[in-house]
Amino acid sequence: MMDDTTLITSSDDATWIRNDDTRSRPNRPMGFPHRSVPTDADEGPVHRVPEYAGSRISTLQGMTASQGMTVNGRPGHDTASCDDTDAVLALKRGFDALADNIGKVVVGKSLPVRLCVTALLADGHVLIEDEPGTGKTQLAKGLARSLDVSFGRIQFTADLLPSDILGVTFYDRDSSSFSFRPGPVFASIVLADEINRASAKTQSALLEVMDEHRVTADGTVHDVPQPFMVVATQNPADHLGTYRLPEAQLDRFMIVAALGHPGHETSLALARQLDVPDRSATVSPVLDGPRVLALRRMAGSIHVAAGMLDYAVRVVEHVRSSEATASGPSTRGLLALVRCARIWAAADGRGHVIPDDIKTLAPFVIAHRLTLRPDAVLAGDTGGTVVSRALDEVPVPRSGTSSKSGKPSAAYARKRMPQRDA
Repeated sequence: MMDDTTLITSSDDATWIRNDDTRSRPNRPMGFPHRSVPTDADEGPVHRVPEYAGSRISTLQGMTASQGMTVNGRPGHDTASCDDTDAVLALKRGFDALADNIGKVVVGKSLPVRLCVTALLADGHVLIEDEPGTGKTQLAKGLARSLDVSFGRIQFTADLLPSDILGVTFYDRDSSSFSFRPGPVFASIVLADEINRASAKTQSALLEVMDEHRVTADGTVHDVPQPFMVVATQNPADHLGTYRLPEAQLDRFMIVAALGHPGHETSLALARQLDVPDRSATVSPVLDGPRVLALRRMAGSIHVAAGMLDYAVRVVEHVRSSEATASGPSTRGLLALVRCARIWAAADGRGHVIPDDIKTLAPFVIAHRLTLRPDAVLAGDTGGTVVSRALDEVPVPRSGTSSKSGKPSAAYARKRMPQRDA
């Protein structure tokens, strides 16, 4: 057994700190249109499945001092005192550690993996839509097993009730009082498997907890553990026994991604590993809950210039005003795009957002939030094509400007983007 503050080292000399006293308490209130989502081709050799590591945990190196934890009794520095460079380095290390670990489970799909890690560190939720058997559940389980936090799974079926998800209040005869029995949603990582096989009434049970991180039952508010994230999977809407997700439900997912079938080389390598029934069971945690919360706070140090904010707003407004759009993306979608762009920039080792961050993420953050007109659907438009047109037509800012001084940022000047023709 480990004591409250333990330094754990692995064979590769990476270091991970666990301190149970640092675990944060829960915070109180603080028809998806079909679209073509780009997926990765084969990305080199397949990671060989290691022997199950049990409780051995390996992860980031050199991040212990920036988390406000103690290392063998020696206090570290407070997170707020860490400068921007340290924050970017910590975010990149954390991002890479998670992405590499999940990549051992879902092979050759770095883009969907990175999108899931982005949503986690941006305090959002992920919906993975694809054909059966493409690895959706494995991706969700790989993410959950890469974190030393609680994990709950909900298998959605047609007869599932809201109380089966949230919990139920019952009368305890021994104490002669009513008690609340929490449902599976009371976990840090919640896998909502095949979410569109349940009715809209049951799906809507997740609305409050996904937005406010709490559950209200019989007038009593119950907070869920932190960090909290829902990773949902669904089959295409035209499959037998599926229901279309309500628009309000879709809007609460920060990112919607697809996996796609693996390429030839990846499929061949996977076929050689027939004796591995569950690849997600072969990985061990690389981060704990307090570390994820600390990385989320560090995201605030990533600079978003006024020009980048204006660019993101113009892209969203262009999608809203498109002739193909009946109902455009919400303000929640705009904020999610900027939050994701900060994490994407840090994952690239930058302390500032550039237009490419927004252009890369917009199809995954915005496309599922709009509703198309019937004539646009008949013409073959999708949410993805509408967003792509907006990215092509909205001028890219030449350089970033400081949100405070209005002066051009030297960092952006080094990464100046060409002006597109209107």
